[in-house]
Amino acid sequence: MVDFEFNDEQRMMQKTVGEFCKKEIVPIVRKIDDEKKIPDNIIKGLANLGLLGMTVSTDYGGIEADPITVGVVAEELARADISCAAPTFFLVQAAWGYILNKYGREAAKRDILPKVTRGKAFLGIAATEPDAGSDLANMKTVAEKSGDKYIINGEKMFISGINEVMNQLPEGGGYLTLVKTDTSKATRGMSLFYIPIKNTKGISPTILEDWGRKGISSGGFALENVEIPKDCLLGEENRGFHITMEGFDYARAIISIVCCGAAMSALEHAMKHIKSRKAFGQPIGRFEGVQFKLSEHWAKLDALRLLGYKALWAYGKEQTEKTVSRFEVTKLCAESKLLAPAFAFEAINDAIQWFGAYGYTVECPLELALKGVRSYYWAEGALEIMKIIVSRELLGKDYVAYR
Repeated sequence: MVDFEFNDEQRMMQKTVGEFCKKEIVPIVRKIDDEKKIPDNIIKGLANLGLLGMTVSTDYGGIEADPITVGVVAEELARADISCAAPTFFLVQAAWGYILNKYGREAAKRDILPKVTRGKAFLGIAATEPDAGSDLANMKTVAEKSGDKYIINGEKMFISGINEVMNQLPEGGGYLTLVKTDTSKATRGMSLFYIPIKNTKGISPTILEDWGRKGISSGGFALENVEIPKDCLLGEENRGFHITMEGFDYARAIISIVCCGAAMSALEHAMKHIKSRKAFGQPIGRFEGVQFKLSEHWAKLDALRLLGYKALWAYGKEQTEKTVSRFEVTKLCAESKLLAPAFAFEAINDAIQWFGAYGYTVECPLELALKGVRSYYWAEGALEIMKIIVSRELLGKDYVAYR
């Protein structure tokens, strides 16, 4: 039987996080964007609730949260912070904390995960390069083995959390970084390392200026002869691509929930407006031109929200019970990530239209949501790549044009 209910623990989590968000985050969403920073007290509050790195083992301060519970938290954060900064801060560490917890060696896990769960450090993913985004086979960052360590050279760019690592969080943090360890094997010659960024010799950070979702920074870092101990390798050498794709699946499903949460929150805000704003002697919410758009967007987001939770459910089943195939999980996660940013953007864009000229001012908060969900057109894989993944799983690998 299909069950669409959250369990008791998930409902309690939803209530607790919702109350925290309403009190602490909703009143300062504009401030978060203007000051380009999630306040320290918010990060501390999230940590105190056990939300940061909540997917990792209790040995490192996590609560071993299942994917559905992670989705519940992400949705509440997105409904509160429609700019999507706080949800991104949360989801990146939930997905990649899980991957480090699963595949990392003890030394690396002990070094970073307790700091993440306490809100003292940031953990992210670094795969994209200045000239290699979705085409990971052409990445140039290389690691060469030298005794009991690796020497890494290259550059990563367009990744989240650089300023948080370098300047905000007291313990800094680092990234699960995808590099080539065998340049002759394309994606089959890649390995995944945890690389601490702050105070590591040979690393030069860059902070970029985004036009949306400003509460969490983006940027990159160059690596020049950076020495990393072998204990920082995740899993087996040359298996990094597969491990990374497992993390991307998780993050993509969470992103779909974040997009729905932010967009549905924006529509709810707009609904209050169309009930009170009058034109031609009556509320504009009585006009079918507004009603029909509202109903279409709500129905799409409602359906997509369920797809996002189905993807998270499947991810959990594959991880714990192996009752869903890895390929089916990848397809579902790509489906949800393919649709969510675009559907959310269209819904928010139409909602802004209902505000008239006021909607084009920063006094109308919906512009934060519009710019926030737009970032997810690329994050964790461009929408075009999601189409390739879904088609590949439907037709088979023989129909991938670039092979």
